[in-house]
This record gives sequence, structure tokens and C-alpha cells, in this order.
Amino acid sequence: QVHLVESGGGLVQAGGSLRLSCAASGRTFRRYNMGWFRQTPGKEREFVAAIRWTGGSTYYADSVKGRFTISRDNAKNTAYLQMNSLKPEDTAVYYCATGSGWPPERSAAEFGSWGQGTQVTVSS
Repeated sequence: QVHLVESGGGLVQAGGSLRLSCAASGRTFRRYNMGWFRQTPGKEREFVAAIRWTGGSTYYADSVKGRFTISRDNAKNTAYLQMNSLKPEDTAVYYCATGSGWPPERSAAEFGSWGQGTQVTVSS
């Protein structure tokens, strides 16, 4: 298994930007596709974006397409989520997770190791 730790969340005004990081332990990080999900109280974990293990393919939820960019640096065992033009409805706890198949399933159940999450709050 891969141990994941998210960071970079915080409070930002609508229209602002944040970059989330997902640091992974172990040398197997580069073998995994990676995904970002988000969750608000009382709701299921929602798929946000995914990136293939090579970094050559990405996949986005329609709600974030054109505003968010997922990337990875396999040499640093880290995945990123650049979030621009943030909206109040982007407020959530954001999680990174390891995936397997491609194109990725949008279900959290199809992803394996998870981080502890990082809070993103967008004020209007």
C-alpha cells in the first residue's frame, strides 16, 4: 500500500486559486494512477480528477473542467491539483487516492489508498 498525505488547503475568496499536493511514501507511487475526490458533509465522495501513472492522460469531472488541472511528479512521489477560478460550491474536504484502471471509474469504491484529506473553503 501507499501512504498518502494531502496539503495545501485553506480559505480563499471566490475567483482565487489554490494548489493541493498529495505526497506519497514508497517507491511504488509511479505505478499507480492517481485521483482527487472531494466530500461535503452528508454527501458521498465526489470524483474530481484523475491522472494516469505515466502522467500522459488526465480525466476531469465536468464541474471542474477548464478550472482545475491535475499533474504529478513521479520523481518527487507527489501528485497535484491546481485549482483556479474557485467557486463557493468547490468548498469541501479534498482527498487523493490511488487508482488502478484507465479510463478511471468515478466511484470512490474503485480507488484504494486514501489520504486524510485537506479542507478547502471558498468564500463568496
